Amino acid sequence: MKRKWIIILLVLLAIIIVLGALGYKYYRYIYSLNTNLPANKQSVYIYIPSDANYKNVQSKITPYLINTKSFHWVAEKKQYSSFIKPGRYEIKKGMNNNEIINMLRVGEQAPVQVSFISVRTLNVLAGKVASYLEPDSAAFADFFYHDTVPSYYGFDHYSFSGMFIPNTYQFLWNTHPTGFCDRMKKEYHRFWNQSRIQKAENIGFSPNEISTLASIVEQESKKNNEKPRIAGVYINRLQKGMHLQADPTLVYATGDFTAQRILNKHKKIDSPYNTYLYPGLPPGPICLPSISSIDAVLNYEKHDYLFFCAKPDNSGYHNFSETYAQHRQYAREYRQFLNSNNIYN
Repeated sequence: MKRKWIIILLVLLAIIIVLGALGYKYYRYIYSLNTNLPANKQSVYIYIPSDANYKNVQSKITPYLINTKSFHWVAEKKQYSSFIKPGRYEIKKGMNNNEIINMLRVGEQAPVQVSFISVRTLNVLAGKVASYLEPDSAAFADFFYHDTVPSYYGFDHYSFSGMFIPNTYQFLWNTHPTGFCDRMKKEYHRFWNQSRIQKAENIGFSPNEISTLASIVEQESKKNNEKPRIAGVYINRLQKGMHLQADPTLVYATGDFTAQRILNKHKKIDSPYNTYLYPGLPPGPICLPSISSIDAVLNYEKHDYLFFCAKPDNSGYHNFSETYAQHRQYAREYRQFLNSNNIYN
């Protein structure tokens, strides 16, 4: 009888040892460190596309795992293959399978910083945004130029680009064009707060008209300390009923953004953006104006200047004048500068 109990105890002990060993094994599967990152990296990012399946995820993450078998075991137990969510995910040094799979399973993405400045057209914007987010540039461009999209957001085809305020924004990587534009409309309203709207009304402009004039100022000068003065010139012209005669609008009308010199033939182009031919502001922005240019118009410098011309020294600054005679002298000096540098178009 005593021997029988000894055998039973030994069997129970063996079972406990086996179960303990299995338990420890599976505990390690779940909670032991399982990331194998380059020595100089504290984290890496993996990108899971919208149509991904488990095999796709496996191919993305395997290069950064110590033990792929344990990862697959935990993924199976957590039924991860039924909860795959697209996005950009940060795999950090020291993470275990439980942390990695929980992150992927609930879609805890690492946001992307999307930055766009110095953008001429919506096509260019599409390319810039696509370089950060999952959809390609064609998807963004098709959406931007869709017949009904501008009106949906309260703009027309000409003014729609003014909705996109150049800055840096945080997005999820798998944000699609609709989500991007929805967010940009919210940012537009956040930017056009009561203070800015009041300043626009004081000038007699709508926010869209401010953006249009700011886009011209943007293309005239990269010097922020000079922009309010340039804005003042154009507002003086508008108030006197003069044509803006803004060279950047002609560049936009030609579509040749490499042009360094405006010629008389350009001034004859029949385009609503030709401010030599048509009075007032063009129908919409000629680029996505920066915040500095918009604020330069809203806080324009009050003066009596009606003309300005680039200085002939490559400084990027301008000579300003109140009279056409003085302006002609400055313009002559600048033409000589262009000729001396073999700039003819």
